[in-house]
Amino acid sequence: MEPVRFAVAVDVMPKEGISDPQGQTIERALPSLGFADVHDVRVGKRIELVVEAPDPGTAEAVVRAACVRFLANPVIEDFLIHVSGPEVGVSPEDEPGEASGEELERELGRPAGGPSA
Repeated sequence: MEPVRFAVAVDVMPKEGISDPQGQTIERALPSLGFADVHDVRVGKRIELVVEAPDPGTAEAVVRAACVRFLANPVIEDFLIHVSGPEVGVSPEDEPGEASGEELERELGRPAGGPSA
């Protein structure tokens, strides 16, 4: 089976009960900016990548292993994996890292040149 490129996003958040000083700082600042009704702010990170795999399950398994070993700290962080695709067939002459910014935006489901968040 020919490998397929899957756009994958990983959302990493502090586990419930783990201190989130960045979220607390934002929450304290919001009322003075007119957002008094916003509560329980938590700050995490989003990691977007493209994985070559034969199917979505394999792509998710590869990313899950990367999360456990490197992308997240499973002791204090939870992560959620989102797999999109298959997006683009991969031919043998394709080299990793050769996709343009616009191609990656399309693979991640965002309009080219649009906001990244």
